[in-house]
Amino acid sequence: MNPEAIKTLLVAAFPQAEAIEVSGEGSKYNVTIVSEEFTSLRPVAKQQRVYAPLNEHIASGAIHAVTMRTLTPEEWRKAKLFG
Repeated sequence: MNPEAIKTLLVAAFPQAEAIEVSGEGSKYNVTIVSEEFTSLRPVAKQQRVYAPLNEHIASGAIHAVTMRTLTPEEWRKAKLFG
């Protein structure tokens, strides 16, 4: 797997996302997804939504670790303003 392939999977799973960023190498990746969908979800539900399209690749060992930030558009704007 590579960041571009993971981003393709996530774009398909989150077509309405405002932003999707993927970085990393080997089998460890950092993912940031900004979506209005996260507004009503608890943290565990957000993680489950992100893991769902990646599970096959996690099970195969192609992806070993995913560090994720799941933000609403408002949280994203605040993060940009305040670092």
